[in-house]
Amino acid sequence: MTAKPPFIPPPHFTLHPTNLPLPPTTPPPKMKILTTNYLTCALRACKSHPSSFPLHFRDAELQQDSLPFNAAFIANILPRIDWPALLTTATELGFTGLPAEKPDLLATAEMEADEGVGRELHRILLETQVVEGKLVCGNCGHEYAIHQGIANFLLPGHLV
Repeated sequence: MTAKPPFIPPPHFTLHPTNLPLPPTTPPPKMKILTTNYLTCALRACKSHPSSFPLHFRDAELQQDSLPFNAAFIANILPRIDWPALLTTATELGFTGLPAEKPDLLATAEMEADEGVGRELHRILLETQVVEGKLVCGNCGHEYAIHQGIANFLLPGHLV
C-alpha cells in the first residue's frame, strides 16, 4: 500500500481568516459594557415591554483593560447610546462619574483635550469588561448567564 500524499490546496484556494485557530497568546474576548446598551430580553413576551431594557447585571465580575483613548469612536458612538440605560447600568456597576443628562456632541479635538466625560465614557464603555455574572430582565426576571465574557442568550424550548 502506498501512502496518500498530503493535501496541497490549489493556488486559488485560500483559508478564510475566521477558520484559522487563534494563537494561544490571544486572550478570549469579553463582553464590553457598550454591548449591553443594545441588548434586550429574548423572550417574545418582553419584546415590547419597556422594563425589559436595559438588562440588569447581577453578580458581575468586572475587568479593566487599559486601552488608548479613542476620541473619534466616542464622538461617533455617543448619538447611538441610550443615555438613561447607560446611566442605569453604570450606577449598578458602581460607576458614578457620568452626568445625569446626555452631553452634547463634542468635536474630537475638544474631547481629546477634555479629561471629563469623554474619557469616563471610554473607560466605562470600552475598557470595562464583564468576565462572569448574569444579565437579568427587569420584566420577566429571566437570567442570562455570562461565562468567560460571553452571554448565553439561547432560550430553553419551552420559552421560545
